Amino acid sequence: MEQKEYQLKVNDKVINIKFNNLAQQANGSVVCQLGETLVLTTAVMGSTERPDLDFFPLLVDYEEKFYAAGKIYGSRFVRRESRPTEIAILLARLVDRAIRPLFPEMLRRDVQLVSTCLSIDEDNDPDILALIGASLALSTSNIPFGGPLSAVRIGWSEETGFLINPTYQEREKCVLDVIFAGQGEKINMIEGGGKEVSEEIVSQAFNLALEEIIKMNKEQENIIKENSREKDLSGIKTINQEFQQELESFLNDKLEAVILSDQKNFEELKKEAIDFLKNSNKNYSEEDFKNFDLIYNQIINQTIHRLVLEKGLRPDKRGLKEIRPIEASIDFLPRAHGSAIFMRGLTHTLSAVTLGSPSDVLIMQGMEFTGEKRFLHHYNFPGYSSGEVAPLRGPGRREIGHGALAERAITPLIPDKEIFPYTIRVVSEVLSSNGSTSMASVCSSSLALMAAGVPIPKHIAGIAMGLMTNDKGEYKILTDIQGPEDHFGDMDCKVAGTEKGITALQMDLKIKGISQEIFEKTLIQAKEARLFILEKMNQVINEPRKNLSPYAPRIFTYKIKPEKIGELIGPGGKVIQAITQATGTTIDIEEDGTLYITSPDEEKAKIALQEIEEITKDLLEGEIVEGKVSQIRDFGAIIDLGHQHSGLLHISEFPYRVNKIDDVLKIGETIKVKVKKIEPNGKVSLSLKDLKFESPRKEKK
Repeated sequence: MEQKEYQLKVNDKVINIKFNNLAQQANGSVVCQLGETLVLTTAVMGSTERPDLDFFPLLVDYEEKFYAAGKIYGSRFVRRESRPTEIAILLARLVDRAIRPLFPEMLRRDVQLVSTCLSIDEDNDPDILALIGASLALSTSNIPFGGPLSAVRIGWSEETGFLINPTYQEREKCVLDVIFAGQGEKINMIEGGGKEVSEEIVSQAFNLALEEIIKMNKEQENIIKENSREKDLSGIKTINQEFQQELESFLNDKLEAVILSDQKNFEELKKEAIDFLKNSNKNYSEEDFKNFDLIYNQIINQTIHRLVLEKGLRPDKRGLKEIRPIEASIDFLPRAHGSAIFMRGLTHTLSAVTLGSPSDVLIMQGMEFTGEKRFLHHYNFPGYSSGEVAPLRGPGRREIGHGALAERAITPLIPDKEIFPYTIRVVSEVLSSNGSTSMASVCSSSLALMAAGVPIPKHIAGIAMGLMTNDKGEYKILTDIQGPEDHFGDMDCKVAGTEKGITALQMDLKIKGISQEIFEKTLIQAKEARLFILEKMNQVINEPRKNLSPYAPRIFTYKIKPEKIGELIGPGGKVIQAITQATGTTIDIEEDGTLYITSPDEEKAKIALQEIEEITKDLLEGEIVEGKVSQIRDFGAIIDLGHQHSGLLHISEFPYRVNKIDDVLKIGETIKVKVKKIEPNGKVSLSLKDLKFESPRKEKK
C-alpha cells in the first residue's frame, strides 16, 4: 500500500497523518490517528454543475462502526449499524459548521465529506481527528476550499488547570469542555459547555486554543504543499456584474427604507426591480434573471451590514444591546407535570416536563458511550412555527442539534439521583420562530422544571449574539438576533448559563473567523443580556415548587442490604412481581440495595414499601414475631416466620412441661414466639418461656 506519513504536534501529543490509496477514487482522503483512535476522512465532489441552486450543496456525514470499539450492538434481530446515533449526528454537524464558511460562496457542485471511525481507544475522542481530517482531505483534493482548518479541545477545572485535548477520563474531572476550530489566525467554530464557568475562564480557553490552532495550521500548510492538487473551479457560479450593478443602482435607498419599515415588503420591491430590469435596454439573458434572487439577497445582506455598521440601525430599529419584549408564564398545560411558555419577540416556545421512574431512563449503546441517561431534552420545530408547509417527520439534524444544545445548558443544574430519583424529560415545542429558538427553549425549560418541582438551584437562560463586520475590520456585536440578522449576519453565538457562569456555548460564523477581542466582548454583552432575562424569569417563579403535580408519580426510596436483593426478587422474580402486580407500582433495584418504588397512587406505593420492609427486615434477638407451624418433630416445631425466614421452637422452650409437641400445636396454627438466638450461620432459635401461652388443646393425662 502506497503511503505518506506525517506528524502533527498538539501540545504534548502527536497526531499521525497518513495519505494512502485506501479510498483511491475519492477526490481527497486522509487517515488521522491519535493513540489507537483512527479516523478515515474522504471528500468527493460531484461531476455535475448545479447552477440553478441558490445555495452550496454540502453534505457532511460521520459514521460510527461498532467494530472500531470491539463491540456488537443492535437488537437480537438486527446486528448492524443503521441510522446514525445522536452522537454521530452531532459530530457531523460539528464538522459541517467548521468547514462550510471556508468554501467559495458561489460553488454549485455537490460536495460530500465522510468521516469514518475505524478504531477507537478508551482515551482519545475521534471528533478532533474528524475535523483535522476534513481539513486535510479537502485541502489536498481538487475541491475548492479555503483551508487549512485546525481544531482543539480545551478542558479546565481548578484541580487540573487547562488541558489540551484531554482524554475521556480527564474530561470527567473538567468543569469546562469546549472544542474550538479555526482557519489562519482566527476561530470560526465553538462547541461545548461547562458547569457555571466564568467568562474570564472561557476567554482564556479561547486564547489557549487559538495559540495551538495557529501552530497546527502552519504545520498543515507544509503538509498540504507536498500533497496539493490543482483546484477545479468549474463549479463556481459567475454573476453578470452589469446586471448586479444596475440592480444595486435601482434599489439604492429603496431597499434601506423597506428594511427599516414595519411592513418589510421585500416581495413588492422585488417585483418592481424585476420589471425595471426587464424594461431596460440591456436585454439581459434568462440566466441573469435566474440569478436575480441570489443577487437580491446579496444586496440585502450588504445593506443590513451598512445600516448596522455606519448608522447603528437594526432592521427592527432596536439598539445594539436591546432585547426584544419578553413574556413568560407557567402552568399552561393542566395535566403536564410542569409547563411553561417563554416569548421573546416573535420567538415563542412551550416546554413540558414529564417525570418518570428510574427505569424510564434512556439506555444508550454507542461506540463511544454505553450507559443510562436520566435527563432528556427534546426540541421540535414544526413548519407552522415559521409560516411554512412542511411534512411532519422524525426529528432532523437541526432539531437534534438544538435539542442537544439546550440539554447541555440545563444538565449541570439537574439534581443528582440520590436527591431527586426521577427520570426527567423536557419537550420544547417551537410555536413561532424568529431567531434564537434554542435559547428560548432553555428559558422555557428552566421555568417548566421549577414549575414541576424539580429542585434545580437556580434558573438557566440563553441568548443568541450576532455580528456585523466589513473589510475594513469594523464590527458591531448584536444582542438577541432575530431572522434577518441571523440569516444575513456574520455570527450566531449562543451563550447559556446562570448568573454565576456559562453552561453551554455554541458559535457558528459565515466569515472565516473572529479575534480574541470580538469573542471577549461578545461574552460580556451576552452576560448582560442573560442577567436581564434571568430577572424576568425570576419574576414568574424564582424557586422550585415544594410539591409535585398531583399527576406526577411518587417515588419512595428505601435501602436494603445487598444480600437481601435475592430474597426480594424471589425465585424467577415471583416475589417482586407479586408486589408490583398487587400494588400497580414500579420497583427499581440498584446493585447497592437502593430501591425506588414508583406509583401514581401514593397509598399503593406505601403498601408496596410496607411489604418490602416485611420481606427484607432482619430478625433481632429478643424480638417477638408471629409465624405459622410448618413442621412438627419429636424435639420441637419448625415455625415459618414468612418471607423465607423460619426458626426452631424446641420442646424445652415451652413455659411448661410438654411430652409431645402435637399435644399443644398443630400444623398451620399461627402463634407468637420470641427470637431467642440467631446463629452465625443464620439458624434461628425460638422460645415461648417469656410469653403467656395457652395451649389450644388440653394436655393428655
